[in-house]
Amino acid sequence: MHVPRPTRRPAIREAALDLAAIGGNHAVTHQAVDRHLSLPRGSTSYYFRTRDALISAAAGHLVERSRAAFAEQMSDEAVRARPGDLIADYLDDLLTTRRRDALARHGLLQDPSVLPDTREKLARCFFSVDAATDLMRDRACDDAGAAADVFITVLEGIVFTYTYGVRRDHGRVRGELAEQLRPLVVAALRITDASGR
Repeated sequence: MHVPRPTRRPAIREAALDLAAIGGNHAVTHQAVDRHLSLPRGSTSYYFRTRDALISAAAGHLVERSRAAFAEQMSDEAVRARPGDLIADYLDDLLTTRRRDALARHGLLQDPSVLPDTREKLARCFFSVDAATDLMRDRACDDAGAAADVFITVLEGIVFTYTYGVRRDHGRVRGELAEQLRPLVVAALRITDASGR
């Protein structure tokens, strides 16, 4: 595969996520990315000098992808008015179309040597604390911050269960999970109503 120079940086970030999804953090090396993209040896280290820089770039790419996916869903005003539907649909997308991203994030987080700022990016890349807090304010929770923390914790549990836990299924296609996830999201919103009052 020929990767033109102007597109190498984004291609390298994508390749790092591919490798992390398949083999975890230790699979992400400069040489492995070069091989994955059929780049000349040393190409990845030219763009990202250290392994920490490479992992940080991959984490930043996950944040960008998640924000773009959520912004696309938020553009539908009818769906935005129904947070349970919106979040169930977002989870459906994350667990099917973007399943690689969920696997890569977990793979990258498993290594304790990941730098604290990169770890923080990874920990927050799928769910925005600010957006969750705004949602809880809209629901008139007394302590919107605490309710948002509870809500995100439940959503993270759903992601883990459907990625690695008892409900994992590699063959799902986009649209299959939203109906199944909606009651879980609605129940999580009820929990936050109780916890935030």
